[in-house]
Amino acid sequence: MPPSGGEGSGEGAAAAAPAAAPRGSGAPGRLCGYLQRLSGKGPLRGWRSRWFVFEAGGCWLYYFKGPQEALPLGRLDIARAAFALPLEPLPGPGPHPGPGPDTAFEVHAPGGAVTLLKAATHQDMTYWLQELQQKRWEYCNGLDAAQRDSRTSPTPSDCSRGLVAKDSAGLTPVPPNASAEKARHVLAVETAPTELVGEQAASHPVPGQPSAINFALKQWGNEIRNSVTSFRTGKGNGENRRSIFYTEEWEMLDPTPKDLEESMAQEEKRRPSSEPSKGGAASAFPFDFGRIPHKARRPLKEIIATGRSRNSVDSSPAECNGGKPASEAQLKLQSQQEELERLRKELASQKELVRLLQQTVRSSQYDKYLAAPLCDGGPPGRLQLLYQKDHQILGLNSQLERLALEKESLQREARGLEGKVGELGEQLGMLMETIQAKDEVIVKLSRELTECQEQASGQGGPDLSPASSPTSKELQELDRLRDSLQGYKTQNKFLNKEILELSALRRNAERRERDLAAKCTSLEAKLCQVESKYLILLQEMKTPVCSEEQRPSHDVVAQLLEDALRVDASDQPEQTVCKPHLVSEYDIYGFRTVPEDDEEEQLIAKVRALDLKSLSLTETQETSLGVKWENYLSSTVNREMARCVELKNLFRAGIPHPHRSRMWKWCVGLHAKKFKDSAEPGYFQQLLQNALKKQNPASKQIELDLLRTLPNNKHYASPTSEGIQKLRNVLLAFSWRNPDIGYCQGLNRLAAVALLYLEQEDAFWCLVTIVEIFMARDYYTKTLLGSQVDQRVFKDLMSEKLPRLHAHLEQHRVDSSLITFNWFLVVFVDSVVSDVLFKIWDSFLYEGPKVIFRFGLALFKFKEEEILKLQDSMSIFKYLRYFTRTILDARKLISIAFGDLNPFPLRQIRNRRAFHLEKVRLELMELEAIREDFLRGRETDPDKRDLISDDEEDG
Repeated sequence: MPPSGGEGSGEGAAAAAPAAAPRGSGAPGRLCGYLQRLSGKGPLRGWRSRWFVFEAGGCWLYYFKGPQEALPLGRLDIARAAFALPLEPLPGPGPHPGPGPDTAFEVHAPGGAVTLLKAATHQDMTYWLQELQQKRWEYCNGLDAAQRDSRTSPTPSDCSRGLVAKDSAGLTPVPPNASAEKARHVLAVETAPTELVGEQAASHPVPGQPSAINFALKQWGNEIRNSVTSFRTGKGNGENRRSIFYTEEWEMLDPTPKDLEESMAQEEKRRPSSEPSKGGAASAFPFDFGRIPHKARRPLKEIIATGRSRNSVDSSPAECNGGKPASEAQLKLQSQQEELERLRKELASQKELVRLLQQTVRSSQYDKYLAAPLCDGGPPGRLQLLYQKDHQILGLNSQLERLALEKESLQREARGLEGKVGELGEQLGMLMETIQAKDEVIVKLSRELTECQEQASGQGGPDLSPASSPTSKELQELDRLRDSLQGYKTQNKFLNKEILELSALRRNAERRERDLAAKCTSLEAKLCQVESKYLILLQEMKTPVCSEEQRPSHDVVAQLLEDALRVDASDQPEQTVCKPHLVSEYDIYGFRTVPEDDEEEQLIAKVRALDLKSLSLTETQETSLGVKWENYLSSTVNREMARCVELKNLFRAGIPHPHRSRMWKWCVGLHAKKFKDSAEPGYFQQLLQNALKKQNPASKQIELDLLRTLPNNKHYASPTSEGIQKLRNVLLAFSWRNPDIGYCQGLNRLAAVALLYLEQEDAFWCLVTIVEIFMARDYYTKTLLGSQVDQRVFKDLMSEKLPRLHAHLEQHRVDSSLITFNWFLVVFVDSVVSDVLFKIWDSFLYEGPKVIFRFGLALFKFKEEEILKLQDSMSIFKYLRYFTRTILDARKLISIAFGDLNPFPLRQIRNRRAFHLEKVRLELMELEAIREDFLRGRETDPDKRDLISDDEEDG
């Protein structure tokens, strides 16, 4: 069949061809949206709406159950896929048919698997195909670019850009093949997406609807789940309970004794005279639904019936408009009707729950009223017999209700079958009438044709046969054939473009394969050289030393070190693709990977960088973290981002580099909202101008520490670096805002890390958040009171979470606070590798200072066994000074911090802080008293007048 055979000349054909034309002004910023995917087997096979998101990093097309989901159901490899249009009609999605078969397309995987996808409209199908083709073309051509592994996705333009984010702006891709691009654009058909493609599509209802049975069951499950949730949320004060259980029809009132007596009398009349058998079925509920007179209640079957009836009435926009996209007003009206129906059903379920709870209360009151006289003076056996009879009555009532439900179900089924029989009879009658009418038309037309032919042959006039004078039916057939021809032309254009792209991509893949083979050969030769020198070294080490002369192994080791630290020179451009670029001079954060001065430190740093590279190459993730983040962010396009469990788990896993600027800014705005709202517009600039006009005591120390902040980062390496001036502005403005603190060593590192992803003003508020909100009071003051308290709290937590390690350190009298004090003061800056550092900061800016305790303990637990093997204090202390730089696996560290160390209640940390705060204050008061005694003694004793304290010397 033709790919686009709709009525109307050229309408379907014009929209059926994909192309790689440039995006128009209305194109979405990210390729995502709803598509239907054909899945399932047997009778369950059908179209299911899924949310598709394209991930540019690996050229994957992920599909989710909905826009709010974080875990994808699967993915398609677009880089190695081919696209085609189906030639046969495709099955519809059941009772709710979606768009016609001409809106479907095929994605062929390398292994032969074929995935059928369907868009809502021809226009959306065309846009998806052209965009997927373009993404595949860009990705495969980008594989030839130099230093592709170091590329990062550009930071979104709507968020602040720090120093690191601006580094990726200067990357220029390799220019594509001009002839291939020209041919692709010749075969391209430009189109624009509808509102069902792009991030805004997350706010629209799902184009496809589930079947009636599934919808009814889901609706029933949602009603029960909502009732249970409302019941749980009602636990609390009386006001909350009233808001849930109070309705206009019912009110929770205690029955009077007179009402109880009347109810008991009615109960006696209703009680059957015959005794039930002992093996009768008992009620599954702890109370009887039918033993107390009450208003007519709404059974659960009615809830299911309501859901079915609603599903039969509602229909998708594509159904109402014959496959065409629905207008925005209709979509809004449909969503509002669904919301109204959902609220009505929720109200009905709440009333049903209230009625059941009222029956429970009344039942317990009746039992109490009935059992009170029996317990006072009646025989004990009578009460037991009464309870036994009561349970039998409950069982019979339950069985009676079950049989009544079955009877109603059978009656309803019979009525449904009768209705179907009537409908089939009506359809049969209509078909018979239609056939009879067509037969009459055929006979009439045949008679007229015969008469015209006889008249023409008898008179010898012009030929009036249908061959010379086309009828309206032939004209319709001609239009249909033209439309089909246009569809085949469009499909042929698309297939030619697909063949052209696949041929070009195949040539590129073959060229890359040759380059990789040459690179593999070069690496193999280099490996053989290193292995040869290594064997020589082992042989020399095995040979016994007979004299004091210098051994040949010394030369071998020196040569190996020189080769390892040598920087590869690219004098021959044609061979650069064959040389492995394992370690670059700077990482993506701007930190130098290998230092320049110390040879021993150079070797250790390069080993660490190679280990990090190896870890990143061998790390296999089932689901891309970037896809999870992009899918979550797409669900927040039309709503404000709020704290939730899903977002917390994403922060703990780490923020991808392209989104870190935006998410850090959001965290800072969330925590510092109260301060920012109370501040005047231009507050930061005003502080900065005041600090520049009038020097404060902290200005001198700030200037001294600027170049000592992060000397191994290129953004702060020289006085002319861009980060130096920004860091100066942030620290001066903060010192003017907090004159009590002014400036403390450590604040410069906090501000410098914040500036890597935030602009000056956002970094200033980030520093305010850390110092004034996250950290305890007096954390960065002259006494460092809060820092000392946290060290004692950390020791308590270590004794609880890591008892063996704590006992080992106590045994050898190693004070861990000498190492951990700087961790808390600067949040692990200069203590861990950069990849681990920024993942710690992601969680820290979202959750607060508790994260520091978690990761501090996780670092010790990561290397616990290695520390326990050390048996003297010197070796332990020496190892603790550098062991954090050897931890490279951030995923394992995160798993320990947020998994192995649970539970980790914040209340425990607060209680311990309050306990140790008083102790530290008393100790500081004692030290201050000793200091005052010393000063008084120095003034009275002439021999001590020449002595000065450390504070006086610093002043």
